[in-house]
Parts: sequence; structure tokens; C-alpha cells
Amino acid sequence: MNTPMSTRSGAALLVLEDGRTFRGEAYGAVGETFGEAVFSTGMTGYQETLTDPSYHRQVVVMTAPHIGNTGVNDEDAESDRIRVSGYVVRDPSPLPSSWRSRRPLGDALAEQGVVGISAIDTRALTRHLRSHGAMRAVVSSVDLDPARLWQRVLQSPPMAGADLTGEVTTTMPYVVEPAGPVRFTVAALDLGIKRMTPVRMAERGIRVHVLPASATPDELLATGADGVFLSNGPGDPATADRAVELTRAVLDRGVPLFGICFGNQVLGRALGRSTYKLRFGHRGINQPVQDRTTGRVEVTAHNHGFAVDAPVEGAFDTPYGAASVSHVGLNDGVVEGLRCHDVPAFSVQYHPEAAAGPHDAAYLFDRFVDLLDHAKGAA
Repeated sequence: MNTPMSTRSGAALLVLEDGRTFRGEAYGAVGETFGEAVFSTGMTGYQETLTDPSYHRQVVVMTAPHIGNTGVNDEDAESDRIRVSGYVVRDPSPLPSSWRSRRPLGDALAEQGVVGISAIDTRALTRHLRSHGAMRAVVSSVDLDPARLWQRVLQSPPMAGADLTGEVTTTMPYVVEPAGPVRFTVAALDLGIKRMTPVRMAERGIRVHVLPASATPDELLATGADGVFLSNGPGDPATADRAVELTRAVLDRGVPLFGICFGNQVLGRALGRSTYKLRFGHRGINQPVQDRTTGRVEVTAHNHGFAVDAPVEGAFDTPYGAASVSHVGLNDGVVEGLRCHDVPAFSVQYHPEAAAGPHDAAYLFDRFVDLLDHAKGAA
């Protein structure tokens, strides 16, 4: 819910589900907005964060103290608009400094009706969320009564059980062409896809057909797809029954499959595993993950509040043969990737497209190309 009114400055409040209140100044649009309060640890790449559809219905707290230093440009957006429900920063930059900047961040937030708050102790807020978990919140610069706002937060919908992919998916299919010769064709299921993901595939000679989340297996494969891609997206993967059934149909047909983030959770469910909500999630561009195939440690970009429940040691049985955990988060041991041994499918929980960096995980697109190449050669 987001009800912007104007762009004037003034007092603002952030009220959490447990009643904790932070007072600050209005930033961006003036109004009020509800969502799940989460924090992102990236020191840069805020434009990618703001426009990532996976942040739909979330109030994002930036842990870096200075935000907006490089303004907003017209090239780095990951979707057609800012997607966060609300934005929380400590010290917004009053004057951007970048030759690529087209407007200050505060102006972009105001133009798109995104309600924010600044001049609060984001360190204290982050520590609170780490201790008590991500929780519902409101940011308001119109109603400044903490008790009244708190009651309204308690009436707002939680993220657990939220089915949100239909609110962010494309309404019409579209195609991203490679610059050179077409080596493969991939059907990408848009559960909240980031713009850079099909670009990374196109760089490798893949023609990408991006289809709505409502697409059927037959519609995916009617594109002439050599493989299927499951994108990132918002909400609770426990609600993604349609995507899970589509994934099972793809696995049944032996079509190569690659998933990231929400797509990793969908593949996990298709393999018979459950998902669960993390206490405060992983968000930012500095998360260490180990590729258990090579032992290599990658610094990776994350945005997820749910994870797959699977044993991190050894293989486990699925309806499609054996599978194993391919990647593990080194901060907390969370499953960060899955690999099927008997069908051509794998996934990771993080973002290898990482437009703002880092690029340690870009090899995963090459791994997908290898899978497509092997399947085509075996056909």
C-alpha cells in the first residue's frame, strides 16, 4: 500500500510490528507505505536494489550510511520502475556526483511515489532486525501518531503466505535477441525477472523468450526452447504451486533447466523439498558462498528471505533421481544452490547476473550453456 501526496520535506515515522518507533525526516514522496522491513548490506548498487521486482512489498533499510551519491541514471534499472514499498536511509546525498547521473535519488523516489524516511539510526534499526527478525512496518510522513500506525501495521498482510509473482510478471511475452549468432533458445519464466538476466544469456548466444508466470509447459516449449529458466521474484515460495507443477513438467521431459533465487526455491519444491522463512534473510552484494563442486568461494549478490530445506552433506533422493546441495552460504550454512544428478537441472539462491557487481558467479551462465550444449549434442 502506497499513498503518496507530494514531495515536501518534514517529519516522518517508521513503526515496526513489535512497536519500536524511529523518528526521522521524509525522503522521496510524502505519504505512507506498508511492507516487510528488511535490510540490505550493499555499499553500492542501490539503483539495482530499488528496481529489483524481488523487493516488491518490502521496506528496504540501507545499512551503508550514505546513499544517493551517484544519483539515478537511465541505464541501470532492473525493471520499468522502482519496486520497493518504502526506503530507509541515514544520510541521503544532497548532490549526486557521477557523469551518468540524470537526477537525484530523492527526486526519482518522489516522481514514482515511493515513500521514504531519512535521518534515522539505521545501524540501530539493522541490529534490531537482526535480533528480532524481518517484520512488518509502516513509513509515514502524514500520520505521525505511533500508536495508531502500530495498530495499522498489525492489520497489514505478512510476507509469509504472500503470493506476489502475479503482481510483478510481464503481461506479454517478449524476446531478447543475442548480438551475434543464435546458439540456443531459452524460455524464461518471469516470476519477477531482472532486466540484466536475459542480457547475460544473450551475451552467450542465447535467444531468450520471456513469458508470463501464467505460462503453461506447452507454451514454454512452443518457443522452440532448448532449455528453461526460472527467474527470481518476490513472495513466499510455498505459494508457487503453479510454477512448481510447470517445473515438474519440464523435468519430466528432460529439458535442461536453470533457476535463480525464487527459481531455486521452486526447483527445490519440485524435487520434493520444503522451504522456510529466514529470520532476517540475505540482502546485499557482499555475501560469501562456496561452490561445493570446486571449493571456490564467491562473493555474491543476494536478495531472499526464504530458503530450501535440504541436507547440505551428501546426495538426497528426489522423484527425478539423486540431487545434492551445490552451494552453501558461509555466513550461516544456508542452502545456496541445488544440482540434479540424473536430470539436466541446477539452480542457485543468489544473483549471478549482478549488474552492480560482484561478478564472481557469472560462470553459472556458462555452466548453463554447457548443459544446453550437452543436451543438444546428445539429442
